[in-house]
Amino acid sequence: MKTLYSATKPTGILTIGNYLGAIKNWITMQDEYNCYFCIANLHAHTIELSAEFVRQKTLEQYAMFLACGLDPKKSTIYVQSMVKEHSEICWLLNCNTMMGEASRMTQYKDHVAKGEKSITTALFTYPVLMAGDILLYNTNIVPVGEDQVQHVELTRDIANRFNHRFGDTFVVPKVGARIKGLQNPTSKMGKSNEDVNDVILLTDSDEMIVKKLKRAVTDSLGQIKYDEENQPGVSNLLTIISACENKSIDEIVKEMDGQGYGVLKNRTAQAVISVIAPIREKYNYYMSHLDELMALMQDGAKKAEVVARETLNRAKNNMGLL
Repeated sequence: MKTLYSATKPTGILTIGNYLGAIKNWITMQDEYNCYFCIANLHAHTIELSAEFVRQKTLEQYAMFLACGLDPKKSTIYVQSMVKEHSEICWLLNCNTMMGEASRMTQYKDHVAKGEKSITTALFTYPVLMAGDILLYNTNIVPVGEDQVQHVELTRDIANRFNHRFGDTFVVPKVGARIKGLQNPTSKMGKSNEDVNDVILLTDSDEMIVKKLKRAVTDSLGQIKYDEENQPGVSNLLTIISACENKSIDEIVKEMDGQGYGVLKNRTAQAVISVIAPIREKYNYYMSHLDELMALMQDGAKKAEVVARETLNRAKNNMGLL
């Protein structure tokens, strides 16, 4: 069974886009792959965030992973900072990463282009930590969005260089529908989006979901048709319905022939509520039973540590480190 690895930063509440675009697929992948799902809280501190914010968001995100259907009996679900091997392997990989490679990473370049003065070294080197995250678990496949492909390619370059210098050490991983925003349907629906009307959070109430979707941007054409170029808003709503109801977009378009955008938005809201309501209930359970949540986090970290330690020791030995 091949190994799949995925990690997310605890910097916001997960959205319906995160669920439909990634987590829903992870649930089925648990039966097909040896899965590792990580709350990457070390990465959260590449920007200035309070300790309490990171702590709370880490708990919330772990609870949400469980609520969405990730199963600790099938997968290894853990918090990055609870497995010390992540920090240690980062240094070993830094010793095998070129300055030019790190400086070409998009997030660092974006901050430099904005003329920001308080850029930390962590922001510069975090892609190396990300490479360590992936390589520790002998990962074969990393399912990522378009914006993260560059980081997996860097991981491959580092792994190949390390293997060439020190012998066979790391498995070289491979890269494996995004839901767009409601107010800006040409962009990804992100959990850190500043416009609360642009995202549907997995913690939103039914009333809030209906309210947000009533405000969703459509167009003046007055026809329900899938056309990303000319009708991005309508196309996005159709994509959401399709993912929630497990129906093809063509089937939905036929069912809604001759109907207006108000009906389309209402159907989208009901489809989303049918997905979110049970997730929200399970999430609230875990957040009100923190002892149980912490016990699961400890178990996940122990499972992850066994494999991470073995990989780290192999890398250290091959580098001649006692």
